Amino acid sequence: QVQLVESGGGLVQAGGSLRLSCAASGRSFSRYVMGWFRQAPGKEREFVAAISGNGARTVYTDSVKGRFTISRDNAKNTVYLQMNSLKPEDTAVYYCAVDIDRALVPGTVPAAYDYWGQGTQVTVSS
Repeated sequence: QVQLVESGGGLVQAGGSLRLSCAASGRSFSRYVMGWFRQAPGKEREFVAAISGNGARTVYTDSVKGRFTISRDNAKNTVYLQMNSLKPEDTAVYYCAVDIDRALVPGTVPAAYDYWGQGTQVTVSS
């Protein structure tokens, strides 16, 4: 059974940092694109960042460029999202996902991703 489990969310003041982790089990995803998305109350789920299977290629939404860093450890079947200089508008539930149809070119569309975690809440206070 495939499972993605996010952790590392919490409450932080504006300007602070958090590091999210997403551990995959049930199969290896080391060959595939993995991504992070977020959903704020009353809003649609939006793309945050994604990384190719070999970790060589990353893509970010404009609002997080220079503040967030996605990385992965394929030996641990885990993907990370380091979030620095957090802002109140970063408040959302953060989800990790895997796209088993892509290995080298990270996609940004939620519908392209096949497996999802349950999400972890990130709250940034002003």
